[in-house]
Amino acid sequence: MMEHGRAVAADAGIDSLIGFGGGSSMDTAKGISFLLTNGGTMADYRGFGKARSPLLPMIGVPTTAGTGSEAQSYALVSDPETHEKMACGDPTAMFQVALLDPELTLTQPATVTAVAGFDAVSHSVETYVTRKRNPLSDVFSREAFRLLYANYERVLERPGDVEARSAMQLGAYFAGVAIENSMLGATHACANPLTAHYGTAHGRAISMCLPSVVRFNSGVAAERYRELLGLAGVAVRGNDPGETLAFHLERLARAGGLPSRLRDDGISQDDFPSLAREASKQWTGTFNPRPFDEEAALEIYRCAY
Repeated sequence: MMEHGRAVAADAGIDSLIGFGGGSSMDTAKGISFLLTNGGTMADYRGFGKARSPLLPMIGVPTTAGTGSEAQSYALVSDPETHEKMACGDPTAMFQVALLDPELTLTQPATVTAVAGFDAVSHSVETYVTRKRNPLSDVFSREAFRLLYANYERVLERPGDVEARSAMQLGAYFAGVAIENSMLGATHACANPLTAHYGTAHGRAISMCLPSVVRFNSGVAAERYRELLGLAGVAVRGNDPGETLAFHLERLARAGGLPSRLRDDGISQDDFPSLAREASKQWTGTFNPRPFDEEAALEIYRCAY
């Protein structure tokens, strides 16, 4: 898709790009700019800072409240052969302008609202506990969680509520800023192989993994989870912030009609060893607050089943 876009843009002699739509649309705009300005294939830009020439100026216009791509210098690109997600980043891949208009999100199907919104929630939770977190990312993670937790169910119940849509869109953007400064963790590492092998929508994969990752990390991140619960006005049950947060994340998933268990989505236990191997190789896992390897991924999958 990005190569087709590059060909059209080259013929038209364009000098800038607008990424309009969900995260995939915005990332496609970034990918087209990579290829148009630097040539080659997207695999050449896996990692960060591989572009030899600056990308074209770009404007991001999100129509979902989810990925936060409008706030990030990375494009996530599926390898056409393996379906593995490649993170391709560069300082010049950041949108110069992000236009947040909640009215553009009103016509999302309910399933997209639920899937994208839960992904945004996961970003606020994961960025708040990563090894790379810092005072700047903390500010955005906290505000993102406050906005998203308070409005996720509200926007599902009242899709035309522009105030709730606005809070979700701003929360997703803030979570994207947090990712840019602190990265993600084991949830996304475990979710990506599910999408690659089962075609599971990213937000559904996240909904099945996040509660178990929170439980997995609770031994080292309990006080951070306690702080998030405080922002949401939720009391800690049994002096166990991780279990309390995981419980409420599962409740949000149910409200969105999303699965919270791998067995609910037809994921086979027989595949866990191969999925765990792939998850352990995901870049985001290196930022998880608790050491994450193949054995840890297998534990998370089993817990999530």
